[in-house]
Amino acid sequence: MGVWPLELKGKTVGFAITGSHCTYDAVFPELVRLLGKGCRVVPIVSQTVSSTDTRFWEAASWLAKIEEVTGAKVIDRIVDAEPLGPAKALDVLVIAPCTGSTLSRLANALTDSPVLMAAKATMRNDRPVVLGISTNDGLGLNMTNLAKLMAAKNIFFVPFGQDDPERKMNSLVARMDLLVPTVEAALEKKQLQPVLIERFRYQ
Repeated sequence: MGVWPLELKGKTVGFAITGSHCTYDAVFPELVRLLGKGCRVVPIVSQTVSSTDTRFWEAASWLAKIEEVTGAKVIDRIVDAEPLGPAKALDVLVIAPCTGSTLSRLANALTDSPVLMAAKATMRNDRPVVLGISTNDGLGLNMTNLAKLMAAKNIFFVPFGQDDPERKMNSLVARMDLLVPTVEAALEKKQLQPVLIERFRYQ
């Protein structure tokens, strides 16, 4: 893996979370790692995250945990995400986990959630958006959207691969432990390589 040594201290990172609830435990340590690097983290969540209780997390406790560790109020409305653009508030936006639904809507320029508004706001300022995908149809109907975003300006991917090719052959999940080096590379307008990897199975 190529790593670009970059001083992250003082960078403002938007950290957007969408509804792949089973991936939260892999994502949260990376948010904490960015804070440990001296980043200011602006938390953003989709409506699904802010309103859905699951066997993994209750929505209210999950949001409270994010706010506690970041010291910032979670952005959970489109109108609160829109000012991120004019203010040029973010140096980089991370969307992790990025569901197939969010992936497809981003690829087709739909802005119907706080996370997608934050992405639009970041890209309008020619700044990078990092996607940590977690989707059951990455090699299915969503593959066209994945390809479109891989070819798009200012979109970078946390390296990903099939997580369970025998039982879920279309499923793709990022190696979230590579999120921080991906952010470092993206801030240099580079894609961390290799982007297509073999994941450990049945995680």
